[in-house]
Amino acid sequence: MDITIRKIKTEDHYSIECMTKKAFWNLNMPGCDEHYLVHRIWNEPNYVPSVSSLAEAGEVIVGVILYTKCKVETVNGDFPVLTFGPLCVDPEYQNKGIGGKLLVESMKLAKQYDYKGILICGVPTYYPKFGFKTADTFGITMPDGSNFDAFMGYELQENALSEHKGKFYEPESLDCDIHDEEYVRQLEEFDKNYPYMEKKVLPGQWR
Repeated sequence: MDITIRKIKTEDHYSIECMTKKAFWNLNMPGCDEHYLVHRIWNEPNYVPSVSSLAEAGEVIVGVILYTKCKVETVNGDFPVLTFGPLCVDPEYQNKGIGGKLLVESMKLAKQYDYKGILICGVPTYYPKFGFKTADTFGITMPDGSNFDAFMGYELQENALSEHKGKFYEPESLDCDIHDEEYVRQLEEFDKNYPYMEKKVLPGQWR
């Protein structure tokens, strides 16, 4: 399969949102809100279009990775880092290495643009294959001081994270509280712009 990785254009936005909905629907909860997160990221001041990328099979968008700027609060001030999410692939194209290709190529871009490190919350059995280590390796915690296996980091430059110990913060605009009634109302109104998919309660959902 011939897969092309390229930068994202404004005209790609709706197709990416549709693909993201398809990728996450009923995966972590009945329905999903990841496509709404993607929609909000386009206008997020911390969005990093120079590194964010999509995957195409022919002219069909089959995967995407979106980056935003975050920070680690250290005793010497804020240290800028990147995070990404969602990283997703159309279910019809999964298990073909597309997600890994998106990750590797976008990390190369991040390094070229002189970003220092990446911090994520992701699948702890997947990302270590690409060099990610648990954040406690670098002395970095969540805002409340906690750490867990899914919280991981990658140094784009040698010792970039380990020399900037502290607490990791994402932009507040990326918070998604599915227990907030107003947020759920906005999500349901937003979802009317996309092809209908049935919500289901399935084993393994955690949100």
